[in-house]
Parts: sequence; C-alpha cells; structure tokens
Amino acid sequence: MKRVFIYGMLVYVVVSLAGCAKYLDKQPDNLLTSDMIWQKRSTAESYLYQVYSHVQLQPDDYTTLGASDETACSLAGLNVRKMNAGNWSAQSYYWNYWPDYYSGIRQSFVFEQNIDKVPPQELGDELKNQYKSEVLFLRGWFYWRILRQYGPFVILRNILSLNEDFSNYTRAPFDSCLAEINRLMDRAAGGLPASWESSSNYGRPTKGTCLAVKSQAALLAASPLWNGNTLFASLKNNDGTPLAPAGFDADKWRVAAAAAKAVIDLNTYKLYVNTDDGDAVFDPLVSYRNVFISNWNSEIIFSSNLAGNPWIWGWEKRCNPGPGGINMQNATQNIVDIFYMRNGRTIDDPASGYAEDGFVQTDDPAKWGQARDGINRGYIAGNSNMYVNREARFYAAIQYNGKPVISAPTSDDRNYFSSDPNKDGRGRAEFYYNGKSGTLATNTGDITGYLVQKGANPASNIRNDQAQYRPYIHLRYAEILLNYIEALNEYDPGNPDVLRYLNAVRSRGGLPAFETVYPNLVGNTAEMRKVILRERQIELCFEGDRYFTLTRRMMMGDTKNRAIYRMNVMANDNGQGFSFAGFYTRNLLETRFWADRMYLFPIAQDDMDKSRGLVQNPGW
Repeated sequence: MKRVFIYGMLVYVVVSLAGCAKYLDKQPDNLLTSDMIWQKRSTAESYLYQVYSHVQLQPDDYTTLGASDETACSLAGLNVRKMNAGNWSAQSYYWNYWPDYYSGIRQSFVFEQNIDKVPPQELGDELKNQYKSEVLFLRGWFYWRILRQYGPFVILRNILSLNEDFSNYTRAPFDSCLAEINRLMDRAAGGLPASWESSSNYGRPTKGTCLAVKSQAALLAASPLWNGNTLFASLKNNDGTPLAPAGFDADKWRVAAAAAKAVIDLNTYKLYVNTDDGDAVFDPLVSYRNVFISNWNSEIIFSSNLAGNPWIWGWEKRCNPGPGGINMQNATQNIVDIFYMRNGRTIDDPASGYAEDGFVQTDDPAKWGQARDGINRGYIAGNSNMYVNREARFYAAIQYNGKPVISAPTSDDRNYFSSDPNKDGRGRAEFYYNGKSGTLATNTGDITGYLVQKGANPASNIRNDQAQYRPYIHLRYAEILLNYIEALNEYDPGNPDVLRYLNAVRSRGGLPAFETVYPNLVGNTAEMRKVILRERQIELCFEGDRYFTLTRRMMMGDTKNRAIYRMNVMANDNGQGFSFAGFYTRNLLETRFWADRMYLFPIAQDDMDKSRGLVQNPGW
C-alpha cells in the first residue's frame, strides 16, 4: 500500500558504483556487448535504476508553470511564457520529452534482453522476473506519456541498431498505441504484487499502478480530443494510414469507467486522512495538505522520492514569498474563485455567504478552527473577507495576501518575511505593491497576488534553504475516483456511484454531500459534467492535471480559460499595506494565445530529420 521509489538510489549508484560508470556511459549499442554489467547484481540493478531515471519529475514543466489557467509564472523569458504568447515551433524544443522517453524505452529492451545473463548466485529467477515486469511497466509508462503529450507514437518491438533504416518506422494509429499500452500494463501486472511489504521496494509499480495507467489512457481515449475530433482528420502517415479515430464511440466512456473501477475494486488504496498518521481528530485541511508531504501514505499509487532534495528545495523556493522564496509559482484568480465556501457552495451563489468587500475585524481562531501547526482558516484581523470561510483545500493550496508563511518554523523566521510594522511573529505574506513580496520590492515580485502553497512543508525553513522530504506523486487514488465518476456520468448519469465517489472526495475536503447542497443538478449529465470537472480542478490543482483536462476535453480555446485574472498588484498602496482595498479588485493579467495545433506538442525537428517515416502533428 505504500510505494515511493527512492531516487536517492540513483545518487548511490553514481557514487558507490563509480567503477562501473564507464560501462553505463557507453553508447546504447556498446552496452549490448558490455557483459560485465550483467555479471553482478549491483551493476544490473544500477542499469534498472537508469531506466527508472527516465520517469520524468515534472514540477518545472509547462503543466505546472503556467500553461493552464491555474498558474502564471512571474519570471519573464521562460519557455512557458513564450508558449502562452504563441511563440514556439518544432524547432523550439520546449519540454522535448520525446527523445528521452525513447531512450528509456530502448534501455528497457536492453535490460529485458540481458537480465537473464546475471549468474543465479548473484540474482535469482524470482527477482529477475520481477525486474522484467518493472521494465515492461516502465516501457508502457513512457509510451503513455508520449501519447498524452504528442499523440500517436512509433511502437518498437526490439532494440534498433544505429544503422537501422529509420524510414521504416512510422507512427501507429491511436487505437494501436492504446492497445500497446494496455498490453504492456497487463503483462507487467502479471509479475507485480498488489503491494510491497518491504520499504526497500516502495515506489516500484504494483498491479494497481498498471491498472491506474490503463485508467488514465482510457479516459484520454474517451474524451473529445480522441473521440470524434475532426481536427485530426489530416493526421495520417505518408502511406495514407489515418492516425486518429474516425468517429465518436460512446462506448469508450463505459470502457474508461470500467478501467477506473478496476483500480477501486482492488481495495488497495484509500483517501488519506490525518488520523492515519495518529492524529486524534479528523482535520480536512491537514488531511489534504499531508497527502503531499506524508511518507508512504495509502493514497499514493505511484510516486518518486529523492533521498536528497534538489527538486524539493526548488519547489519550496518558488512557492514561497520573498525574501526567502522567489514568488515564481503564482496561482491565478481563476483558480482562487473556483474553490467552494465551507458550506459547499460556489462563491457566486447568494446563499454561500461569500463577501467580496471589507476586512476581518478581529482574530477568532477558536470560531473558525485551528489546524495542527497553527494554520489559521482565514479569520485573521486585517485579512480580506474574500479569504474567510473558504473550504479547507483552499487554505492548503493557496498562499494569499496576509496569510502567514508556512515554511518558516520559528517566530524569528516568520518575521523575516515581514516589513517592520508587520513583525508580529506570524510572517504574513505581503503581496501588495510596497510589500516584501510586492512588485516594487523585488525583481521577482508576485504578479497575481497569490502563490501555490500545495506541497510546501511546514517543517521546511525556506529562509535558510532547508527543505523537508515529500514524495513526488505521479498517480494517486483521488484521481482514479474522479476518472471513474467523469466517465460514468457520460453514459450512466443516474448511477449512484457518481455521487458516492464525488462525495468521498468532497468529504475528505470537509464539504457536505453534494446532493444536500445542489440536489437539482443530480442526474443531469451536462450539469454534473461541470461539477465533476470543477471538483477535478480543485482536488488536483497544481498537479499538472488541469492542462491535460483542458486539452483532452478540447476546452483550451474557450476565452474563459485563456483570460487570466489576478489581484490589482500594480496599484500603489501608499503605505496602507494589508488594508489597501484597491488591491482586492480583479485585473486581467493576460489573454493567452491559443491555436488548435497546440492540442498536441510538435515532434522536435531533430527527430523529424532523423526519420523520413515520421509525420508531424497537424499545424506544425
């Protein structure tokens, strides 16, 4: 039930196995004749970990940095800013994962074809078979990631030699690619356990991981991008073979629902709650927050763990305000407005109690609830009423003006983030114009009035560049539940499981059952689709899912998803600080460029030049 791959093993391989590095550094074809690698368990396993290294950790890619409406990046000149301006092409090489995934695929074949050479006294048959299943999973994982980003791919059955005629290798139709992913996941699942008992195996895939990838792929296949989309009619190989499905197939939603239900029916995973780690009382804020910082929790299906903390440190720095952080990962007003109120109602609902104007007059943590680690639920004197009485996930995910900094453990550390008049030991983030994280104070001032806080660890000390461990989650159980109800709603909207699992996610977030709040929407496919996608937008915010939901649902072209809003961060507060009412008005930050060709990434020109058999994605 607990699975986090310890990427620190890669560091161990580099340091303690430096003597075999010359073999691992050779060109792939030379590796085939490097029998020394396959004479010892240690060097063979180091090669397996090298295959694992192609499992991309993507906290710094387009999906999280600002290619969707949930985030904006404060640093000018980054590739994601160029993407949003439409300034990219097949020669830009932005997030060019295609060749790296194929490197991983190639290495998976090398490993699979050579692992049996390891002498039995070094490595027994049981472990060899397990490792073969792992590389089958990894190959399927790389194919899945290519399919999601680029569309149809080239299916390989063995290792290609350097003198291969690459023009013979063409992209396979989408349905064939989907079948290949499913085939590999089924084969891998046959040799993998339902869960790992030893902590040394945490992070390796399981049967559930394989089924979860099949769920993701099936949902993509059922969604409008690949189910009835006429924009891809021109996507064909040079011999005229169509690469996109020709028409709409409603049954694909049933298949997607069944794929997600297969994961649920394993009864291996559950939504994490803070009482799992020994807390006496359930707390929705801590439960949601700690999914991403709690070790080995029951919600994780596949994740990575670094023994060191390079990406963790980077995430902490960019998600925390100045002067300790760099204000880089800016949440947008778009996502802030999506979160529910504590009573489960949307902020535009007259019955929600949401107030746009005015400020909190007195602190009242007892009234609004105090989480472990002293996280106040928005009821701090001087805070805007916009941030009072919102749902728990809002407080776990969003750093807003006046909210205490989370990654600062002591009073002195927190004061470091405050201007002299505000030094009261709480370290309230100053996003207003003259504040310590404002646009005047620093070259990397916050550009929206918000930062992403999800994933930040309260045990870290960002002032001193000390970041605590947390897993990098690739797949978690909440996503599978949302996959299931999204697909189920499309073909069987009256099925009670739609509400059952929607409410499971909402309940962990501290919200009441949906049917008690908006009973008139239940069973209405179109309305519940909006509700489910909203739930997905909230629950999976800043995890990369929003970008892919908007693309597979073909919603990127909607003006409402391209118009990015913020607080009025450029207005001079003239020393009023937190009480400056002019800050709390929505401004348009930008209207992002969109062209339908962007639904798929271009295959890099270098890769196109290497193979005359490849065809480029439409519009590129």
